[in-house]
Amino acid sequence: MIPIPLPHYIFPSPRHFIPPPGHFTPFPCSFSPLFSPHPPHSSPHPPPIYPLPPPLHLYPPANIFMPPLPAPPRPVQKAELVRLSQTLLHVRALHWVVVEDAPAPTALVGGLLAASGVPFTHLHAPTPPEIRRRPGDPPWLRPRGVEQRNRALQWLRDTRPPGEAAVVYFADDDNTYSLRLFEEMRSTRGVSVWPVGLVGGLRFERPLVAGGRVVGFHTAWKPERPFPLDMAGFAVALPLLRARPAARFDPAAERGYLESSLLGGLVTPAQLEPKADNCTQVLVWHTRTEKPKLRQEEQLQRQGRGSDPRIEV
Repeated sequence: MIPIPLPHYIFPSPRHFIPPPGHFTPFPCSFSPLFSPHPPHSSPHPPPIYPLPPPLHLYPPANIFMPPLPAPPRPVQKAELVRLSQTLLHVRALHWVVVEDAPAPTALVGGLLAASGVPFTHLHAPTPPEIRRRPGDPPWLRPRGVEQRNRALQWLRDTRPPGEAAVVYFADDDNTYSLRLFEEMRSTRGVSVWPVGLVGGLRFERPLVAGGRVVGFHTAWKPERPFPLDMAGFAVALPLLRARPAARFDPAAERGYLESSLLGGLVTPAQLEPKADNCTQVLVWHTRTEKPKLRQEEQLQRQGRGSDPRIEV
């Protein structure tokens, strides 16, 4: 197959990133934002250094999109996005779809994405007031990020060409990811699964595999769920999402059933594809950023001596 040079990468979205000339290799096919089912070509060159974009090779790039970014921004929002972007810079053939929980894209997130060096699409989808958490509500009371994940699914179905071979992964901004995880998911044909560390009150949760097929799940919390998986523990092939247009996250899902509300419309548990050495290796951890204590900041603000608000943190 002869590569066909493309002058630019165009992403059909409100915000998009176009790598400058000299920072990409032409594709032999139309642009895809998702993972290729084929392994990347090896290269003797080290990965790019921030803030340059990663090298692009002769296979469709991958898509990783992040669930909600709460509005108004929380104090650690930028720090978490910077940390995640540093990981994504080392992942070849990847496109980052960021969906803010806000009435419009914010300058903070937009500026960070533009400077990150990672190809991206910046969307927004505010959570309706009737299902938004109220001050003092426990974090588990209502599903988080439903509108944002469904907005990303709509964008993928509306803008990507039929038959495009790619994989969708629902990342979160404070998880910890091994680079090997992204290589594992590239061969996904339907829904692939793997263990997740430090989740569900256990050292790890994982699918149980026998004869190369998923036969059960190692989990302690609500094991009766149809798919007792964490959001970080699966990826979905884009052709399957397009073939099941009604599959989406249910905003009325019971606590712990959000993942099942999507996966139940795509596959059965027996059809899951185990990765990570038959689900025996942990390549993603459900870490969480500690909420910063800003009592002194609040005290100084009451005195009119707070930190300079013009400095972005």
